[in-house]
Amino acid sequence: MQSPTILIANSDPARVALIARGLSPHSSKLVTATSGETLRNAVLKHRAEVVIADLETVSLDDVRRLRNELAGVSVVCTHRVPDEQMWAAALEAGADDCCCTADVDDVVRAAFHRPYKVRSQAA
Repeated sequence: MQSPTILIANSDPARVALIARGLSPHSSKLVTATSGETLRNAVLKHRAEVVIADLETVSLDDVRRLRNELAGVSVVCTHRVPDEQMWAAALEAGADDCCCTADVDDVVRAAFHRPYKVRSQAA
């Protein structure tokens, strides 16, 4: 089974690098988006199956729109200091989980908590 393309939506290069190091063994391709405005197009362009969306870069509305339009994409939200309320709001928006950006192991677990399936249709 081919490993997925993962899109990291985060405007902070240091955080992107941190998350990318943890995800690189699990991905065939890592790409980035630096804003909510570029998120959807980047997912489509790179056919990303997993999105790691920083909530300081993208909004919950961006997450909701992405999940409504591309239901097969797994979305894990991150934040520097997520709390229970933020976690609940992220899940309500359609995210699979919401993790602390610095806890890369948790982000990796959240990204792959459900069995990965290669999508047969074009993204």
